Amino acid sequence: MKNSIILSAAILPAGCLAAVNASAQQRPNIVLAFGDDYGRYASIYADVEKDNGICELIETPNFDRIAREGVLFTNSHVPAPSSTACRSSLLSGQYFWRTGKGAFLHGTWDETIPSYPLLLEENGYHIGFSYKAWGPGPNLDAPYGGARTRYQKRGSRFNSFSQNVTKAGRNNYEKAKQELCNEVKSNFRDFLSANTGDKPFCYWWGPTNTHRSWQKGSGKDIWGIDPDKLKGKMPEYLPDVPEIREDFADYLGECMAFDAGLGALISVLEETGELDNTLIVVSGDHGIPGFPRAKANLYDLGTRVGLAIRYPATIKAGRVVTDFVNLMDLAPTFLEFGATEIPEVMTGRSIKQILESGKKGRIEKDRNYVVTGRERHAVNARPGNMPYPSRAIVTDRYKYIRNFEPSRWPVGTYTAERKLADLDGGPTKNWFLDNFFNSDYKWYLDLAFGLRPSEELYDLKKDPDELHNVAQDPKYRKVRQELSDRLEEELRATDDPRMQVGPCIFDSREFVDPE
Repeated sequence: MKNSIILSAAILPAGCLAAVNASAQQRPNIVLAFGDDYGRYASIYADVEKDNGICELIETPNFDRIAREGVLFTNSHVPAPSSTACRSSLLSGQYFWRTGKGAFLHGTWDETIPSYPLLLEENGYHIGFSYKAWGPGPNLDAPYGGARTRYQKRGSRFNSFSQNVTKAGRNNYEKAKQELCNEVKSNFRDFLSANTGDKPFCYWWGPTNTHRSWQKGSGKDIWGIDPDKLKGKMPEYLPDVPEIREDFADYLGECMAFDAGLGALISVLEETGELDNTLIVVSGDHGIPGFPRAKANLYDLGTRVGLAIRYPATIKAGRVVTDFVNLMDLAPTFLEFGATEIPEVMTGRSIKQILESGKKGRIEKDRNYVVTGRERHAVNARPGNMPYPSRAIVTDRYKYIRNFEPSRWPVGTYTAERKLADLDGGPTKNWFLDNFFNSDYKWYLDLAFGLRPSEELYDLKKDPDELHNVAQDPKYRKVRQELSDRLEEELRATDDPRMQVGPCIFDSREFVDPE
């Protein structure tokens, strides 16, 4: 059993990792390109999965290059579909419920918790980040070193990509795109220039352009994505109306912008001769914002993200891996590649052996599930807007969700002051608010905002959009019980406060003070 939520920095015994004292030259640089609200949108997924889906509408040559020259994962999930909670898990290598107030959107980072960048720095790495690494919280980006390790003197205009390109005027779109990519390059070069002593480096590039908001109509204007080509491709629970199609197309444009920024990073690594010495990882902290059943929800559109990894020195190229990966697994993976001991409190499991196996498909047979969850996103503790705690287990065939407080509203309440607080603003939310009392859309509204039962079970093979809850269907009784037991075993083994007897600490004033 893992240590309790008292987060010590206990370390595995010496020798548990090979070559801990390896020289800097034997250890790879590490670059994580991590998009804020960047879900699972890369053109290579259309090629690999051949599902006639949304990824057919975009081009992401740089993500695709990392995947083709390395490994593409098809079953990668976030530990929590909320940015701070997810990043707390990724940085600490632990389930979010073990990170104290770091499990909440505006929480604080407990600096007694070991984080992989600071551990790598202690072991000789040059570390730094641009844009967003953690937060938003009072001690912003603390687990990555805070202001001391931030490199963005050249600006942060990339974070408002579509707004800045649109402002430049249609005749200057390509020039404006290049200027924003040059900003990415310059910030990265500043980081590299600050490296002394030829240390291996660990860099986090965290643009927020795929987070709300983006320029209305920019998907088509800037990137040529026709919203009408989304007809029949969006999840069934999203009304197939022009406003929502355009909003989705604009988001996809920001995903293409993220890819352009990734290309800028790659070009700097090429010009400095460091590309093949660098472990490059590309992913994001959860799914699309401002759409029902996506961000801040445990359905597929919220928790499943893209993941591609390249390091030609030890990772054989051109492989598609179906092992389930939780993004908290990246922290021990980075530490293992960096010949740095892994703290015992980490609940994530390194995927280094998978990456270096040379195999395709399912490599480690016991990686046949992933556990995700959520507590509080944007709602506060006012009456009717209490946090909505849930946990889920996902397998190849099924998803089982446990809603601990089914009497609470999963997206918050509809009031004059706070309208559905756990759904980000934007054209899609506006459409739902405008039609909130329209009986023609009751089915969509109930799915999006209605009360949910204590247990949900979806047969993903028959029901990929997770529309039909079969938790009470007698035919699925055995499956439901097995997944419920498996989930509860994992939660107890990792000291989830939701498994404790009595009132949960996550519902206390300490964690959910009214704003």
